[in-house]
Amino acid sequence: MTEYFKLKKANCKNCHKCIRHCPVKAIRFSESQAQIVQSDCILCGECFITCPQNAKSIRSDLKRAKELLAAGEVWVSLAPSVLANYEGASIRSIDQTLQKLGFAGAEETALGATMVKRRYDEMVDQGEQDVIISSCCHSVNTLIQKHYPAALPYLAKVASPMMAHCSDLKERHPGAKTVFIGPCVSKKAEAEQYPGPVDCVLTFEELSGWLEEEGLAIPADPEQVSGTARFFPISGGILRTMECNRKDYSYMVVDGTTQCVEALEEVIQGRLSHCFIEMSACRGGCVGGPAMHTRTIMHHTSRISGVAGPQDFTVSDPGANKLYKEMPPLPSFQPKPGSKAIEEVLRKMGKTLPEHELNCGTCGYDTCRDKAVAILTGKAEIEMCLPYLMEKAQSFSDSIIGNTPNGIIVVNELTEIQQINPAACRLLNIKHPQDVLNRQLVCVLDPTPFLDVQFSKKTLLEKHLYLAEYDRYITITIVRDSASGLLIGILRDITEEEKARNSQEELGRKTIEITDQVIQKQMRTVQEIASLLGETTAETKVALTKLKETLRNE
Repeated sequence: MTEYFKLKKANCKNCHKCIRHCPVKAIRFSESQAQIVQSDCILCGECFITCPQNAKSIRSDLKRAKELLAAGEVWVSLAPSVLANYEGASIRSIDQTLQKLGFAGAEETALGATMVKRRYDEMVDQGEQDVIISSCCHSVNTLIQKHYPAALPYLAKVASPMMAHCSDLKERHPGAKTVFIGPCVSKKAEAEQYPGPVDCVLTFEELSGWLEEEGLAIPADPEQVSGTARFFPISGGILRTMECNRKDYSYMVVDGTTQCVEALEEVIQGRLSHCFIEMSACRGGCVGGPAMHTRTIMHHTSRISGVAGPQDFTVSDPGANKLYKEMPPLPSFQPKPGSKAIEEVLRKMGKTLPEHELNCGTCGYDTCRDKAVAILTGKAEIEMCLPYLMEKAQSFSDSIIGNTPNGIIVVNELTEIQQINPAACRLLNIKHPQDVLNRQLVCVLDPTPFLDVQFSKKTLLEKHLYLAEYDRYITITIVRDSASGLLIGILRDITEEEKARNSQEELGRKTIEITDQVIQKQMRTVQEIASLLGETTAETKVALTKLKETLRNE
């Protein structure tokens, strides 16, 4: 299936904003990447407009347009919103610039819009349908064909202004090709779905890029007020061009995909009758299209209102048959999972009770059950549920913090206790965490190391402290979270280790003292023995000397 929007995978940040704004949830998430489900997409461009990362791009058809120019005569149909997109320019100055690119000429699509609005008036006057929904917006047509086929009987079977004008151009210029230039992506799909009248569709962004590439610019040229069909691109513009002669008909304007969906449901349920409904998928009408250079809708509306006149363009009447456009149903396969399967997915997301189904919409789906269906049909992942992820992360965090033997205490920049785990409570003799939460740290612990880390912004690693009031020895590591400003203290109780070490040191000291005592005693013994030996030797020497002398005398 043809892709008109392309995804830049590296840019997708899992914000789910595209699916929140997609009216038909035609987005699939796989491996944390958004992918457009082409079979469900209505090409409204909401995902393109709302993506904060600019992760989606529109398919370029510049190559095709250049090939057409190289092959022969090509005429351009300019969407009426062109005068808002290129402010200060005129149809004449745009035509002259496009001729420099090689086009045979350019006319405004408002000529085709004049034919279409006359056909709408005819349908109302003749009461051809009880409810008539305008068919100018291809995204609205596709919305009905794919997702609300029950409303097809109410959709006007009338060609869009683009198709009517390009068909007219080909009749007036036999053999020529046509290129439509406008703010809409869905027109690319319309041209391919109904081949013949339109050979190529470019957006204003593509045209601007082409002009820049060729070094061309559209010169300023005051635009004269002209045909009333120039009102077509603004909300309510179709009705402003119509006669609306039937007073027994109601005439309504609905813009924006969400409002279109609501109106279609009202029509299908039979709550609306005898009315003409102008529908546009873009808020503010075509001037709010995804390929407009800017999206200041009020400014664009003012600009268009200033160049649209009260008189119709002079155009030929092609007749109802030539404007007829068949729009068959295009239902996409939408599997419907059973209730048991849905309940099982809800259970996996931790939603076991009705009150657990918050229906917060952060995943992009209106209800938790819609999200469960999307998971079962392969469009969503269970991790897209923010409350589920938060609870899972909290549970994991709580499990770690609650079961770690180390004390953990978290304080804010005012050194107020924000979190404390059971191990820290036991370490600091705190009965319940609630007793100290939001109180000053100084109530339970010296805040000096925390303040040092806060001001230095440097992590403190394994500092040894003695907590005299608790008779405990600890090592403390303090980390500062720069994003939140929180200080996280990790306290490890080393009291037993310190006491064992101190006991070992005391034992060593006593052993040394005893050893000294033994040595000293031994030294005294030796000295005494030596002393006694010295006295005995002396006495013996005296006795022997006397004996020697006696023997000599004899």
